[in-house]
Amino acid sequence: MLMTSIAFAVGVVRLGRRRCLVQELPAIEGLARVDVLCCDKTGTLTEPGMDLDDVVDLGRDLPGRDALAALAAADQDPNATMRAVQEGFGTPDPGWTMTGSVPFSSARKWSGASFGGHGSWVFGAADVLLGTGDPSRAEAERLGASGLRVLALARVPDGSFDAPEKLDVTASAEPAALVVLRQRLREEAAETLRYFAEQDVTVKVISGDNPASVGAIARTLGLPGADHPVDARTLPADPAEMGAVLEGNSVFGRVGPQQKRAMVKALQAKGHTVAMTGDGVNDVLALKDADLGVSMGSGSGATRAVAQIVLLDNSFATLPHVVGEGRRVLGNIERVANLFLTKTVYSIILAVLVGLVHVRFPFLPRHLTLISTLTIGVPAFFLALAPNLERARSGFVPRVLRFAVPAGIACGVATFAAYWLASESAATGFEEDSATASLALFLVALWVLALIARPWNWWRLGLVGVMGAAFVVTLGVPSLRDFFALHPDNLYNDAVGLAIALAAALLLSAALRWVPFLAHRNR
Repeated sequence: MLMTSIAFAVGVVRLGRRRCLVQELPAIEGLARVDVLCCDKTGTLTEPGMDLDDVVDLGRDLPGRDALAALAAADQDPNATMRAVQEGFGTPDPGWTMTGSVPFSSARKWSGASFGGHGSWVFGAADVLLGTGDPSRAEAERLGASGLRVLALARVPDGSFDAPEKLDVTASAEPAALVVLRQRLREEAAETLRYFAEQDVTVKVISGDNPASVGAIARTLGLPGADHPVDARTLPADPAEMGAVLEGNSVFGRVGPQQKRAMVKALQAKGHTVAMTGDGVNDVLALKDADLGVSMGSGSGATRAVAQIVLLDNSFATLPHVVGEGRRVLGNIERVANLFLTKTVYSIILAVLVGLVHVRFPFLPRHLTLISTLTIGVPAFFLALAPNLERARSGFVPRVLRFAVPAGIACGVATFAAYWLASESAATGFEEDSATASLALFLVALWVLALIARPWNWWRLGLVGVMGAAFVVTLGVPSLRDFFALHPDNLYNDAVGLAIALAAALLLSAALRWVPFLAHRNR
């Protein structure tokens, strides 16, 4: 329990140093299991801000530029889109007085305002405001396919905003201009997407923007499957059918808030562990239902409240470290569990065999203190904090049992056999016999540690070697040998114990390697 708590606590501290706020400790486990990451385009693949690239007049004798300048001047709480217009548009404010307005809605995809005798204007997604037969729509799609964000400005009949939910903007709008915005790609986005591909984490880009524009940006960043973006308005309502489409595609545009939630649930129904990133109020439901909700630090208060992890620096490049830390913690906890449960198994076996054969227990407390410290306590501390990128899988307890039970049996049976054979000799006493049992138990337990430490590298092999060397030093220094009551004075019995330990180690390795039921996860 102590090592598990330390591993989780250190994970939280490490994430904190990377400006990640962990709001729920179980989120560390969720990090390790994630195999699908759903993310928005804006603020994730691209930076929150945009730049005004061009304003294309559609030549319909409408004061589009004046209307756009009036809309920009009237917006007292501009979003990223309107800020780009305010900062990059050169037409001065015509001084129109706003008499009514409709705020932007992610469901409608447009906002609007009325300016007395200058008419009512709407500003939003080009594919929503422009009809399919409008030649301007083809131009908007052409620009959007290159990765630009294209919005349309149109005039609607006066009185349209009295019931905006009933307004058919496609049928009633008179297009005046196309507003072309250039999005700023995050420098680290391409590298981050490559990391997730290498770690078998599938990235799904879920955006409210035009599918062609989202696909072009994802394609530029090298996201697999970005060549065929999907319009979310065409997705089937049935969760099973939606899940099949989601598994076969990577980029989705024109996704509504409720659809984001439905997409998360559809992926979960397919057996995936889903992480969702978001920063807007429209992401709250999806973040809440995802296995792991990740909010940007600049996101809304509601988004940060429901998320398990908040990226305070708003950096998409932090996510690989977040996922990697979760895998490290959970993978290392499994290693530590293998060590401690192995000791539990061999302790039970020794207790049972001693009771059945009616002999003295082979160890003093100081013997077990030395062996446990060198084969469990000290190694567990280092293994719990070691790097580990293996994705966590279900079946934690069965996997631990499949390793710990045979390992514990090997330790217990080998130890008791060495002790029992040594005690049969009338020439030795308890001190010599317990030393033989200690030698046998330490050697098998050290081999168990070596198996748990796989895959081997220099520091893991070094850890095993240092623990073995510490035991040899204990036997070689008279004061330490006397303190731990180790007196390996009968060379024959010690050699027999060594042979039994070697045989047990070989049998354990063969069992873990060749018997499928006992196969260890790190084989």
